Amino acid sequence: MAQDVPTDRSTPANHGFGVDIGGSGVKGAVVDLDTGRLVGDRIKILTPQPSTPEAVATTVAQIVEQAGWTGPVGVTLPSVVTGGVARTAANIDKSWIGTDAGSLFSRVLGGRDVSVLNDADAAGIAEDRFGAAKDTDGVVILLTFGTGIGSAVLHNGVLLPNTEFGHMEVDGKEAEHRAASSVKERNDLSYKQWAKEVSRVLTRFEALLWPDLFIAGGGISRKHEKWIPHLTNRTPVVPAELRNAAGIVGAAYAAKTGVTP
Repeated sequence: MAQDVPTDRSTPANHGFGVDIGGSGVKGAVVDLDTGRLVGDRIKILTPQPSTPEAVATTVAQIVEQAGWTGPVGVTLPSVVTGGVARTAANIDKSWIGTDAGSLFSRVLGGRDVSVLNDADAAGIAEDRFGAAKDTDGVVILLTFGTGIGSAVLHNGVLLPNTEFGHMEVDGKEAEHRAASSVKERNDLSYKQWAKEVSRVLTRFEALLWPDLFIAGGGISRKHEKWIPHLTNRTPVVPAELRNAAGIVGAAYAAKTGVTP
């Protein structure tokens, strides 16, 4: 069992359930949708290998059953998702591409309503409503820095789904080939050197989108004090607040509100 944010059992009226599927683990929890906090323990099961649709769906069903949850479920995938169908597959088996994930999860969960969305989009929804951007109007961009760069864009709380800004070309290279945290590690860059590349990427995004706020997510955001002060782009950059719980929280919110890309 693992738990990422404080729990709050005092307001049971507005709860949802989210499942966050990653390359190494599948995590799920009940979420208080008044506060964005997890209710009880986060349940985690290792992602099956190979991570085929049927195998992962079985794991999702195990988590939901273990939690004793009987309502709608939100599920994130490391994929572009349109109309419930996975269009890409990052860190999961390539057989996901073209799979009707919404129908698959609904079937293994006994026909209940399921919302399926991209993992970065779910995190963006959570941070916008409950986390780092909860008091921000206008255009908010979440960027998750990891092996690549995931992205989510919201305007006054409304999601523009399936942005793939990590693949945007910035001065001859994909953004994630310049500024993913894996680039820092691979090239043994200092935080200041890496921040210069991040600034280059953010400046390009600013020129196209004119955001009001950037949120920096991914594991490296936990050390934000070492690199965010070195950024030179125009728009304010703040660290993500919900961290590993963001996908679960965003998925639960999507299921409760019927948000589907």
